[in-house]
Amino acid sequence: MSTLMTEIKSEVNNRKNSLQESILKVEDLSIFYGEKRAVNSISLDIQKNAVTALIGPSGCGKSTFLRSINRMNDLIPIARSEGKILYDDVNLLDEKIDVVALRKEIGMVFQKPNPFPKSIYENITHALKFYGIRKKSLLDNAVEESLTKAALWDEVKDRLHTSALSLSGGQQQRLCIARTIAMKPSVMLLDEPSSALDPISNAKVEELIQDLKKDYSIVIVTHNMGQASRISDKTAFFYNGDLIEYDDTETIFTNPSVKRTEEYISGRFG
Repeated sequence: MSTLMTEIKSEVNNRKNSLQESILKVEDLSIFYGEKRAVNSISLDIQKNAVTALIGPSGCGKSTFLRSINRMNDLIPIARSEGKILYDDVNLLDEKIDVVALRKEIGMVFQKPNPFPKSIYENITHALKFYGIRKKSLLDNAVEESLTKAALWDEVKDRLHTSALSLSGGQQQRLCIARTIAMKPSVMLLDEPSSALDPISNAKVEELIQDLKKDYSIVIVTHNMGQASRISDKTAFFYNGDLIEYDDTETIFTNPSVKRTEEYISGRFG
């Protein structure tokens, strides 16, 4: 084999290994609300620099699972978790974990845009100032960089000091994504981020997500099968708190191994 062919094969293998590298490992995770089990002993690996879609009917455990990754369920007094969510071999469910630091590393964007009632600029810099960044040049750079990555800079650069609430719904959601980006997380959790948006805004968010996976690992809850098939690399199908099937998105949508998955994907579910 020629030296050139050896180098090409090596590069291909390196890329495959990079795509398959896991950033989160979930092991035997169960989540309870009081005595009710909402997630049933699931295990899966979340790939680095990929989009993982969580699909399934309402109330099946998708959002509960998503919120467990950065401990948002801690805000619910009756919620508790068992099992492990490993990030750099650290169990994120350990009671000793600094939850504030965790949410900086693993950011979250919610279904309904929730900008602060402040200016666009202050929405981006609010958390940065909380962490001690005060130098104006650093704040200015963070605002431009995060808004650019969120594909919003060109639309708002001339009105950074106007209220974020004056933005359209789609712009507000991209601002919330930019606010998360400003914290430089490794993982972004998106809970139906475009469900309340019009088709044009939805398309912009989908395009943004595809672009962001170059720098972030993304987990998204969606009820939109078309969206899941378009933007994700891996898809997990949840039903009644169980992880029914988890595979490459192409496989899930064209050749699922479980009949229940096929029925849900095709709209013949139930």
